[in-house]
Amino acid sequence: MAPKMALINSYMTKMEDPDMDFRFMALNDLTNTILEDPTLFGNDEGLESKTVDKVVQLVQDKNSEVKNQAVKCLGQLVKIIKESQLSSVIDNLVNFIGGKDDELRDIAGLALKTVTAELPSEGAISERACSTLTPKLVGQIQQPSTPPETVIEMLAILSILLSRFPVYLADVKPAPATTITPLLDHARIAVRKRAAVVLAQSLTVSNQSTFDDMVAHTLQPALSSSSLPSQRTAVLLLGAMGRFSPTQVGAILPSVLPTVLSLVDRDDEELRENCLQTLEALVLRCPSEMNPFLTGAIKSGISLIKYDPNYNEDMEDEEMADGEEDEDDEDDLGQDYSDDEDTSYKVRRSAAKLLTAIIATRPDQLVVIYRTIAPVLVMRFGEREESVRLDVWAAYTSLLQQTLLYGSGTHSKDPEAAGLKRKRADEGMDVEETPLSLLKAQIPGLLKALVRHLQPKSSEASLQAGFAVLRALLAVAPGTLTSQMTAIASVSSTIIGKPTSTTSSLLHSTVISFLDVVFSTHSPPSYTGVLPQLTPSLLKSLGEKDPRVAAASFKTFATLLQSAKPVRSGEWVDPLYAQVLLRLERPDTDAAVREQTETCLTELWLSATDLMRSKSGAEWVALRKSGRTDGSVIVVTKVAKEVDFPASWVDEFVNWTLNVIRKSSRTQRDEALLCLATLISKYNNGLPQSLVSTIISQLTPYLTLQDISHFTNSLTVLNTMLRIAPADVYPAAESEVLPIIYKCAVSQLPAGPLVENIIEFFGTLVTADPPIATRLIPGLTTSLEKAPAGTASSVNTSRCIGGIVRSEISLAAATVKDFGKSIKPGQSTPTPRVILSLHVVGEIGRFIDMTLQNDVFNNAVALFASPSQEVRAAAAFAAGNIAIGNLSAFLPVIVKQISSSDENRLLSLHALKEVVTYCSSAQLEGVADTLWPPLFENPDNTQESTRNVSAACLGRLTTANPARYLPLLHVRNFSSSSLQLGAATHWSYSFNQAKLRDDSPSIRATVVASIRYTFADPSQSYDELLAPLIVDFLSLVQDSDLTVRRLSLTALNAAARNKPALIRDQLTVLLPLLYNETVPKPELVKIVEMGPWKHKVDDGLEIRKTAYETMYTILDTSLSSIDLHAFFIHVIRGLSDDSDEIKVLTHMMLFRLAQVAPTTTSQRLDDISPGLEQAVKGAQVTKDTVKQDLERAGELQHSALRAIAALSKLSSSTLSPRFERLIESVEKGPLAREFKQRVEGLGARM
Repeated sequence: MAPKMALINSYMTKMEDPDMDFRFMALNDLTNTILEDPTLFGNDEGLESKTVDKVVQLVQDKNSEVKNQAVKCLGQLVKIIKESQLSSVIDNLVNFIGGKDDELRDIAGLALKTVTAELPSEGAISERACSTLTPKLVGQIQQPSTPPETVIEMLAILSILLSRFPVYLADVKPAPATTITPLLDHARIAVRKRAAVVLAQSLTVSNQSTFDDMVAHTLQPALSSSSLPSQRTAVLLLGAMGRFSPTQVGAILPSVLPTVLSLVDRDDEELRENCLQTLEALVLRCPSEMNPFLTGAIKSGISLIKYDPNYNEDMEDEEMADGEEDEDDEDDLGQDYSDDEDTSYKVRRSAAKLLTAIIATRPDQLVVIYRTIAPVLVMRFGEREESVRLDVWAAYTSLLQQTLLYGSGTHSKDPEAAGLKRKRADEGMDVEETPLSLLKAQIPGLLKALVRHLQPKSSEASLQAGFAVLRALLAVAPGTLTSQMTAIASVSSTIIGKPTSTTSSLLHSTVISFLDVVFSTHSPPSYTGVLPQLTPSLLKSLGEKDPRVAAASFKTFATLLQSAKPVRSGEWVDPLYAQVLLRLERPDTDAAVREQTETCLTELWLSATDLMRSKSGAEWVALRKSGRTDGSVIVVTKVAKEVDFPASWVDEFVNWTLNVIRKSSRTQRDEALLCLATLISKYNNGLPQSLVSTIISQLTPYLTLQDISHFTNSLTVLNTMLRIAPADVYPAAESEVLPIIYKCAVSQLPAGPLVENIIEFFGTLVTADPPIATRLIPGLTTSLEKAPAGTASSVNTSRCIGGIVRSEISLAAATVKDFGKSIKPGQSTPTPRVILSLHVVGEIGRFIDMTLQNDVFNNAVALFASPSQEVRAAAAFAAGNIAIGNLSAFLPVIVKQISSSDENRLLSLHALKEVVTYCSSAQLEGVADTLWPPLFENPDNTQESTRNVSAACLGRLTTANPARYLPLLHVRNFSSSSLQLGAATHWSYSFNQAKLRDDSPSIRATVVASIRYTFADPSQSYDELLAPLIVDFLSLVQDSDLTVRRLSLTALNAAARNKPALIRDQLTVLLPLLYNETVPKPELVKIVEMGPWKHKVDDGLEIRKTAYETMYTILDTSLSSIDLHAFFIHVIRGLSDDSDEIKVLTHMMLFRLAQVAPTTTSQRLDDISPGLEQAVKGAQVTKDTVKQDLERAGELQHSALRAIAALSKLSSSTLSPRFERLIESVEKGPLAREFKQRVEGLGARM
């Protein structure tokens, strides 16, 4: 302890030094020491007291730098000192604030703010600080002699306390709300404004009676008062209450909001500004409660955005006039009106922000907004005050973004959804107005008004905002700038033609990126005329030192080349090629610039092929010499696929690619292997023998199951070689590659593309030398027998044998005969051989008629009774696939087996599933009537696995002939005679007309599961038949049986994922049913005793999980049809669900909502915070905690952290103080590093 005491004493000695530098450094050193060692004082209260006194004394120092450093030091001291010293610090600082020295008051206020901001968000020290400081602040505020400046400072400090420590201030006496209320009548405007905000904050820690009393005795009388200052303050108070207590304020809106709307008409600018700001806050924070008053709010915003009493020009007539004014007049109009006493712009700015809030939170009102708000915004595009003009442009940009998300989704993603509306137009009926159609009608006037005020000499902020509007417009309505292309090109070329030293490089990048969008969204005739004006400036930008500008320029040229393809003029292609070559040859080229340069080179060759053939080819030399081989490989691959090159070029790049494969990393090697396959395919006259041996020897090491990706791509190369030059490649492939493939083909590890490549390899070998087929099959069977136990796969082996037989069909009969011997009754064949044989005959039976070998089919069916489960499954596979070869001969046997026994029923259904899966729709139509009835037999004795197979078969049959079978599954109470199915299907409908109303839950579950399979079919051919029935099917979400409800939710999930157009218009009916299933149901929770332990089992958990999964899917595919305010209620509920899996799903939804609905999400951050706070805390370790608990809690933490990182971009201390506290705790906690990485990955916080 002695060294620490000596160190602190040395600091205090320096604090008394006359030299300010010594005093400053002593405070700085003490601050750093506290950060390094929080136990600095230990139990030495005397030393602690002396140190604190010295630092507080220096708050009064004459030198401002010393004062500021003393404040910083206090911020760290309060974290480690004892309660008595903390009280002393607070007493002194409060006394300083109450003094007459203005400078001391300011620095003391800053010190108290620093102290309160540096306190930990939780803990005894913070609780003590709040209980000590708050009464003193309140006491000072109550004193009539306290100067207004001091009152403002103390209110600011109290605001920080209420924001950071609401829990600790709930029981403080006297209550802050009681103390602050009288300040609403203070003579100083600044005090009244600050008091209104802090009073609203204090109500969040007060009880309901205090809130009600405030409304009844303070808010409502002031609103109804004739006193203008009282009305101004009351309106401000209501807005602040709406921000901090939206739920409580929402309940009183009917009694107070009509008064606010009427006050908008009172001729007082400050009152109008306050009313508009309050309406904005209520629109954002009380969205549902504001719906009845939305029309009035829109009317107020529209009226006051035009409020400009000091400017006599009629803006509407000016903007809408047909005549063109000269350039000088336009320039004059573009200048901001100068009048220091004119504050009307504040009213217009508040009106613009109100309209922006309405636009951002009311996607369901887009049509109304386009009819009422949008024309007024366009009219105000020429607003004389720049700050207001930018807000107007921002409002319209928000409208375009909302239109992209909500108003044009069905037009761009699901054209079939709009088919019926288009038919109405064709039939001469009225066509429904849509946001997109209304926007298109406004585009000419919008462009004229915007371009008129988008001039090169405008401020950078105006230019950025103007180009943001244009870019948002192109995202919604591509190709709409043709009429103003000349004017836009003139402005753009002037801006990017200026040196970056005189304008911001960010503005250059913005304009160049905008041109990129223009070229990608317009046809060549639209912009060809302005290219001579644009390309010189763009070519100049290619040489800019700023990598952002250069990269954007190369990217824009690449887009231009792609759009204008084919390009035959070298006017700008030649200088572009020169810049590309220069950047490729320079070793110091920035990575981002080089990437875009390579993209540009690719497009040069693909879009201007003839011009590039005339070049020297130096670009290829530069690519081969480049150290960045991954980009070069991509260029070569893309160009080689589309362009024919001489053999010499191919030879050079094959050798270069082989070198890349040897030296590159794993990811780059995969790209190089695909490049090599592309290059080899360009050989027209066979492969050089030396090259064959080189490639095979180099690729052989990659033919290993330890790296599936390398194996797959290497095999792609070898298969390409075999196709191009079978005679040259076959010997080496047989001797060097085939032994390796044998071992891999019989393994369990290959799947997907690799298995397909292996089958193709065998097929190409057979094509190259048909006699080898007779050796390949024994080779595979031998390899399977020699494979280590537990690693072999009869399925993969049989698929390879089937591929070989398909390539050499003459072997089919002999192969079936050979493997058929192994499944004959009475044979003592080993089980693995029986399983292989069944799979082989099944693979072959799929493409040949085995009627002449029907004993093989009969033997397979007989093996349904085998004691081995694997043999029974293989027998079902064989029987089903053999039946495909001759349905009339074999299918009746399978259908008969369905009724024989429960065990045979399941196996027969599996066989039937093979039939319906691999048969064509034409084949199924002929046998569907035979298959349909047995699928519903014995429902009550059916296990879930049997029901699932039946449902899969029913779904496939339904998609094969939807017009016939969809009605048979439909739930409607009508007679069979009312359904026009025809005589052939009348019996079938009579049997199944009420399947969804059936008393058997198994029947209902089977039907709804089969509907799920129809949703999974990507075909749109039967969507019109399915659309009118879909609600009836999905309404089984309300079924009394849990299994039926879960399957119905799964079906809804499949419909939302694969056929969203069918359900969008029905979501108003379906979403309430879905939301109901997210609510935990106590009646489904039971306690199960397991020995001495009791375990809680929730039978409704699976349904809730499925419901939340479905919510996530609907959010992803049908955003435009969701009421986000209702959606959020259930997301927030999920954050506190007992299931970690549901919490993870809600975190995923929050991450998505932060991207697609930032304004609405930002208003719910404080509501979201409690659930996220709990999730990031991790598991509470007890004696019963096991490893799985810790792992599960860790996954939940990471999931929550991902959501918090995305949401942090929307947060601010004024908007969501509780969420800011959560961010603060995360940034200072053990997850700080991961959180920082996630935020950086998403981009800087806004």
